[in-house]
Amino acid sequence: MTLPVIGAALNVEHLPGFRDWLFEKDRDLEIQSFIWPEMLIKGDWHDLVAEARRHLDGYKGRLGIHGPFWGLSFTNPDPDIRAVVKTRMMQGLEIAEALGARFMVIHSPYTTWDWHNLDMHPGARQRGIAMAQELLVDVVKRAENIGLTLMLENIEDIEPEDRKLLAQSFDSEAIRLSVDTGHAHYAHGATGARPVDHFIRSAGDMLGHVHLQDADGFADRHCRSARGRSGGTRCFARWRSRRRSRV
Repeated sequence: MTLPVIGAALNVEHLPGFRDWLFEKDRDLEIQSFIWPEMLIKGDWHDLVAEARRHLDGYKGRLGIHGPFWGLSFTNPDPDIRAVVKTRMMQGLEIAEALGARFMVIHSPYTTWDWHNLDMHPGARQRGIAMAQELLVDVVKRAENIGLTLMLENIEDIEPEDRKLLAQSFDSEAIRLSVDTGHAHYAHGATGARPVDHFIRSAGDMLGHVHLQDADGFADRHCRSARGRSGGTRCFARWRSRRRSRV
């Protein structure tokens, strides 16, 4: 049995301490230093990108970033806010391109409220998909042009199929699914979502990225694997069935 090659999600300042481990097997790396609104408003991310590139000189693994997400919903109906969301997504892609990244994690717009209320309003689900498509169409096209994949990550999602349908609606190789195991277990324990392994199975061939962390079903604890209750054995079984080797 071939075991998965575990990567890491790190800030730039932590790269020197993990350099040898990352380079050992060219592990996947997601840099999480470019999410802060203050940095994006000022546009002062260039020095941090240069520092990351120095630390990663010679690195041949799959490199990505966590894109901006604070308060940025793709289904917000306010035109002024939607303009900001699109700007932040484009800034994330600009940073990713400068870094040489191959993927950018973005957040699912589906909330706990959506699960309980969307079906009360005829056409609400379709309108949500249409709003996300309208906001992200240029973002997805830009990702295609620079050879980058957007990874749509579960956050509050209760039904993983909703996020999958949204990603598939773009009909693009530039958008795939990310499963955060801790988020999924939080949602399972706190809001009645499906178990974590169901999120993996639902993603199927759309699975492009995994945030492997553990949780207790109450909060997004970011525990080490097997320190929580998320059912890691079942998750690894699902990954094997999907024939994925890197997480």
